[in-house]
Amino acid sequence: SEADAAPYLFEQYQKSRTQFVQTIAELATRPQNIETLQNAGVMSLLRPLLLDVVPTIQQTAALALGRLASYNEDLAEAVVKGDILPQLIYSLAEQNRFYKKAAAFVLRAVAKHSPALAQAVVDCGALDALVISLEEFDPDVKEAAAWALGYIARHNANLSQAVVDAGAVPLLVLCIQEPEVALKRIAASALSDIAKHSPELAQTVVDTGAIAHLAQMILNPDAKLKRQVFSALSQISKHSVDLAEMVVEAEIFPAVLACLRDPNEYVRKNVTTLMREITKHTPELSQMIVNTGGVAAVIDYLGDSHGNVRLPGIMMLGYVAAHSENLAMAVIVSKGVPQLAICLSEEPEEHIKAATAWAFGQIGRHTPEHARAVATANVLPSLLALYMDTDSSEDLQVKAKKALKSILPKCNYLPALEPLLYEAPSNILKHVICQFSKVLPHDSKARRLFVTSGGLKKVQEIKADPGSALQEYINTINSCYPEEIVRYYSPGYSEALLERVEKYQPV
Repeated sequence: SEADAAPYLFEQYQKSRTQFVQTIAELATRPQNIETLQNAGVMSLLRPLLLDVVPTIQQTAALALGRLASYNEDLAEAVVKGDILPQLIYSLAEQNRFYKKAAAFVLRAVAKHSPALAQAVVDCGALDALVISLEEFDPDVKEAAAWALGYIARHNANLSQAVVDAGAVPLLVLCIQEPEVALKRIAASALSDIAKHSPELAQTVVDTGAIAHLAQMILNPDAKLKRQVFSALSQISKHSVDLAEMVVEAEIFPAVLACLRDPNEYVRKNVTTLMREITKHTPELSQMIVNTGGVAAVIDYLGDSHGNVRLPGIMMLGYVAAHSENLAMAVIVSKGVPQLAICLSEEPEEHIKAATAWAFGQIGRHTPEHARAVATANVLPSLLALYMDTDSSEDLQVKAKKALKSILPKCNYLPALEPLLYEAPSNILKHVICQFSKVLPHDSKARRLFVTSGGLKKVQEIKADPGSALQEYINTINSCYPEEIVRYYSPGYSEALLERVEKYQPV
């Protein structure tokens, strides 16, 4: 009868909806299916299922939408244009925990692509609903909400401020104290994303007592958690001396140095980044890192690493050395120069070479002793080659030139300078010749070597403008030798001598 058929019909309809939405969610996990689903208008088919009477269908529809929106910006925009966000936000407040988790996943998937899409999520009133979700009993809901808030905050200071204004920060700090490691990770990551944009936003995180709670987790066995903790501490430290000092006052040193040997590459990189952000501010903060063995530990780390993870370590050594003669000497004494020389020769990436060149400039610019430490590592010809290489990026050329111009005026170690006589263009050569003009008048052994090595001959071949600084330096060098020696090594002298031999009439 028709009356008997009705329940069966509804049952079949429910089964079909369930099967449809599960299949879409499954297909959405594979990139090769996305375009087909998009062309079939999948968004408009999923939207009514968010309001389905059956909870599992609602949740699976949200999951499918999240997977699609996560895939690319077009699909995320389709969620916004399809007026799906208000429904999700309403459901965040009303539905069960499974749906809340799925709804927060969609909001995160939309917000991650661009500031405009994140703003669209905010404009729909998502922040209040997400912040309320941080107070849920269920850790999975809290985690999903924290993740979405972090993805909104990471784009820019305005979006981050909106997350702060919604009251997220104190609740995120509570989340890092929860027992679930996954929740701790995401909450620490969200705090990092909030703190990174400005000193004011970082201060907001600090004012909730975040530093002390983050500091307690630096030796947690979970690598992914440590990675986020060090990222958050770095983002706080980078903005100002006061904020960096607050991180240091949490007494994380020297304990964090153990993490430079962590098996996880990102943990090691983030610890080094934290040290870079602290040392850059003041000599006192750098000295504190030196005193705890931080410089030696970072130099060891550079020896054990390759590629981009070396970059923060290279920069940290440069920042330490920049502050004072003593701090630069601490880098030298810890064998930093040979290790940086290895980085300069090994690393193919130009931005890493540029950072290394900059670090050498910071180490070598203080005194002749500092410059000699760099020069004896045979770094000067490498810097010159990078500066003169037309294939080098503009930034690399600028950094290499600046490093040479910082080191050369302090360098009186002539054996390291001599190779530059033959290669350097006039703007660098001027500094090289200047150093010879300073040292040769006072060093007879060096004067003799300069002749036998061919240096004096090379100087006579240099064409300098009369009255220029370069010409003055050459005159000073020439005045260190008898006139006939200078004439002997001047261009054309041997031809003139041979001509005299030909014309000579024996008696």
